[in-house]
Amino acid sequence: MNTMLMPLFTAPTIEFSALAPILIVFGAACIGVLVDAIMIGRLRGWRDEVQMGLVIGSTLGAFAYVVWNARKGVKGPLAMGSIMLDGPTYVAWGALLVFGLLAIMVFRETKVNGGVTAFASSAATVPGSAEEVEADRYRLQQTEIFPLALFSIVGMMVFASANDLLTLFVGLEVFSLPLYLMCGMARRRRLVSQEASLKYFLLGALSSAFFLFGVALVYAYAGSFKLGDIATKMASPTYGSGLLYTGLILLASGLLFKVGVVPFHNWTPDVYMGAPTPVTGFMAICTKLAAVLATLRVFYVALGAERWSWQPVFATLAVATMVLGAVAGLTQRDVKRMLAYSSIAHAGFLLTAVVGANQTDLGRTPSSVASILFYMIAYGFATIGAFALVTMVRNEAGEDNSFAAWSGLAKKSPWVAGIMTVFLLSFAGIPLTAGFIGKWTVFASAWRGGYGWLVVVAVLASLVAAYFYLRLIGVMFAGEPAAKSYVGEASGWTWVPVAIGAAATIILGILPDAVLSMVSSLGAFLR
Repeated sequence: MNTMLMPLFTAPTIEFSALAPILIVFGAACIGVLVDAIMIGRLRGWRDEVQMGLVIGSTLGAFAYVVWNARKGVKGPLAMGSIMLDGPTYVAWGALLVFGLLAIMVFRETKVNGGVTAFASSAATVPGSAEEVEADRYRLQQTEIFPLALFSIVGMMVFASANDLLTLFVGLEVFSLPLYLMCGMARRRRLVSQEASLKYFLLGALSSAFFLFGVALVYAYAGSFKLGDIATKMASPTYGSGLLYTGLILLASGLLFKVGVVPFHNWTPDVYMGAPTPVTGFMAICTKLAAVLATLRVFYVALGAERWSWQPVFATLAVATMVLGAVAGLTQRDVKRMLAYSSIAHAGFLLTAVVGANQTDLGRTPSSVASILFYMIAYGFATIGAFALVTMVRNEAGEDNSFAAWSGLAKKSPWVAGIMTVFLLSFAGIPLTAGFIGKWTVFASAWRGGYGWLVVVAVLASLVAAYFYLRLIGVMFAGEPAAKSYVGEASGWTWVPVAIGAAATIILGILPDAVLSMVSSLGAFLR
């Protein structure tokens, strides 16, 4: 009888160097939790500086690792196949780190708020309670917002690079749960902020349930969670097409909720308006970037063989999303709510490239994946800058997002009005801005994929949406200055993201070739 002991399990293989960008940010987030807990008494006043040091150090260090690994050509499945490191992963990780850092800088702003941040001193207390009053009086500012944002970035990085459905779900929850909390942490209008947080949580939980049910059905069909195995099973199907199609619909519901596509968009206006504006800026680009990349990876890598089934559905959703975002945006009189419907319209524009379903560059026209990557980079810089500027327009009670407060802004602060105009023109897709190049790439992708009619609808929707951007520009430059509003004096924590966003928006609009070349060379998924 063989008495040799067989190993109970095989030790996992973890490529720590390749996964270092995720691990660095995760480690900084964990340290940030300890900082908020142990820095008390006289050390309390240094919390913000230590937290920002962790954020800046971890994001820059992780970004350096991304560049280093990309230059070495490190690619392939990691962590026993759970993570796929390929060209789109590098672009997504780099963009998430850059946009995350710029957005979190606005979290640190205190000058414009009279010496305090935009977040509640103690978010765990009941609004109006004695504990909250005491925390405000003695400025006992908690700093959990910084590690929460870093945890969310970690989840987004996992979500954008997940190579199996279970890892995708883990990433979804890791980045969503901190966002639910962050949306309810506003210092001003606490009840509105907490209402937005609750709405986002309830609808997000429902979408997560749809997604997980879809994962179960696809697993029942393919016998595997891995995207490549699902694609292989679809190449030689034996049974269970009903499981596949039902699972496909549920997976799409969970993913498109995070993108903000109609009919899964209802959370967007209320959450954008109710959440603290720095969080709205962070969420508007980082969440959309991670969700779009995850959607592309699932539907290109795992479900690409069924593109004839999901392409028409996505095209229909793109039309509904563009039309609703453009038309509803016309009726808005609140800047944050207008930008929320603008975000919905942009989700529709992104879907026009998704239906192109092409990973191959043809001539000077980027692939679908590359065009979406460029669009997200262009859209991201304008989004971060625009929401940073929104925090500066105020009245006696605090931030004022009404169009009336923005009336005649150019006479009070030409710089703020001028830079905001650059961002709005980019959102509208006006030539010589990054938004124009971004829209050209995604529309060209849909056209090449045989959806010329969808491009026509997208162009018309863009023209409609351009009206509400131009209307706000007219209000700023031609309106009478509002008597009770003013432009708050902000520090470098706000102006640095604004300046970088404006410079990138102009440079990418005039000289886009370098970035287009980069995303085109990296913009292909590996199985």
